[in-house]
Amino acid sequence: MALEDAKGQVDLAFTRQDRRGLAFENAFGGATSFLRRSYTKDLTGVDLVVTGVPFDQAVTHRPGTRFGPRAIREASCLQPYDPPYGWDGFDPLSEFAIVDYGDMPFDYGSVAGVPDLVQAHIAGILAAGPGTVTLGGDHFITLPILRAYAAKYGPLSVIQFDAHSDLWVDDDMARIDHGTFMYKAVKLGLVDPSRSVQIGIRTECDDYLGMRYIDARSCHERGAADVVAEVRAIVGDHPAYVTFDIDALDPAFAPGTGTPVWGGLASWQAAAMLRDLAGINMVGGDVVEVSPPYDTTGATAIAGAHVAMELCCLALWNKRGK
Repeated sequence: MALEDAKGQVDLAFTRQDRRGLAFENAFGGATSFLRRSYTKDLTGVDLVVTGVPFDQAVTHRPGTRFGPRAIREASCLQPYDPPYGWDGFDPLSEFAIVDYGDMPFDYGSVAGVPDLVQAHIAGILAAGPGTVTLGGDHFITLPILRAYAAKYGPLSVIQFDAHSDLWVDDDMARIDHGTFMYKAVKLGLVDPSRSVQIGIRTECDDYLGMRYIDARSCHERGAADVVAEVRAIVGDHPAYVTFDIDALDPAFAPGTGTPVWGGLASWQAAAMLRDLAGINMVGGDVVEVSPPYDTTGATAIAGAHVAMELCCLALWNKRGK
């Protein structure tokens, strides 16, 4: 849609006739669907679904990520004026049908039932055909998402951007904790640790369960290109899930998160790594732990929106021209 064609249009989230195309609406007004995509539950002909899981009752420190999906969507409203920068002219918004499926509803008073709801929510979308990019919520939500993906693809490669390994030992599989989701995912056979990588780690972990980790200092000293080359060699063409905890970024770039740790990635490093991963067999992804109450500037939500855009690009890159 050209700028002149947008005159008289209001809230493309509801009025868009074609699910493809850039958007030229006021960034400060209108419905805040992700990237001004259509709000819909109709997945006919859809290539990729963006959905939110506003759950934050598994945190070890500061809650607030229940507001993450809303803040990320609002921050994304400035992005769909142009194709994403750095992708060699690739414009997923114009080439593919991306929709905003809205948030998963749940009873906040029935926490024990949330994991099954998340798994069913994602599994229902996958059954219809599209992949997903999920807006969190705390990092626990990735565990039931991985259950849904592993049911379709088998054990997955996971590329995890994070300050923490989330491999704390916890053999109570019914316990809900964002610091143990990866431990459980490996133990349950959802993740192939030999084909998986954690990037940006800067907290202690006694046992990585066979997963390769590249800590934040190594990222700084080696450079983004060298890190990505190793990641590619490990993951290969195996079905991969990319999960991005916003605390992978240094608090200078993303203060609005529950467990910030200094010494993290700069936003330019994360952007370079995500873009250089183009071509991996990414089947789904998420961005989690954006906690708007701890960042009055909105910078963390802006970072989250950009990460989600990059994940959309990664998910659709290999489908170009098909």
